[in-house]
Amino acid sequence: MTPIVKADEESEKEGLRIATERKNSDRGWDNSLADMSMILRNAQGQESERRLRVKTLEVQEDGDKALTIFDSPRDVSGTAFLSFSHSKEPDEQWIYLPALKRVKRIASQNKSGPFMGSEFAFEDMTSFEVDKFTYDFLREDTYQGDDVYVITQIPQDDFSGYSKQIVWIDKEHYRVRKVEFFDRKGDLLKTLEFEDYTLFDDKFWRPLKSFMYNVQTQKSTELITHELEFGVGLEDSDFDENSLRRAR
Repeated sequence: MTPIVKADEESEKEGLRIATERKNSDRGWDNSLADMSMILRNAQGQESERRLRVKTLEVQEDGDKALTIFDSPRDVSGTAFLSFSHSKEPDEQWIYLPALKRVKRIASQNKSGPFMGSEFAFEDMTSFEVDKFTYDFLREDTYQGDDVYVITQIPQDDFSGYSKQIVWIDKEHYRVRKVEFFDRKGDLLKTLEFEDYTLFDDKFWRPLKSFMYNVQTQKSTELITHELEFGVGLEDSDFDENSLRRAR
């Protein structure tokens, strides 16, 4: 076996270790409710704001469930989005459009499309699961003064809109600080930066700001968390197709 092959195996092993530690460092939160704003900006910098609530449920041994409900402005009010993330199977997603009064399932081949006109794709709205990617450790670095690992993760889903993602993860808490998304051609498509990390219940780190910038179109979307509460009593029955229709 040549040293080069061994080095590749070592970097894959280290990349997987970092990704696994990232997941393991954020377990046990059970359920949460967030009040958020979504700021859409076009290439000229013009803004529009949406208010939304996000309910999430931690699922042991699988991906998490999330229900996103849009409250304003009027043209999106009542729109609800349900996502079942999975660790080994394709994610499942549905959206309720009040104007049509029906629930529409998001097909796997459409998950790379824009979520509600934002720079986030449908596939970005799922929980991180280790088995969704293969990994490669690139280097150690610093990001905004913190020591970080930089790894590549390659989606295993044939319908992903990304050929790869490069992820900056801080060494101290294994929090994601930055992600670069590359399109199917291998060109840089988007960058995602997480800011204002806050510790909840002395255990769980969450960024209060997420900024997604489309390098190719100069459009951006910012997600701002105004309130976040854990242990609000959500359970599995709060996350089904009926919950989409009654979401208010």
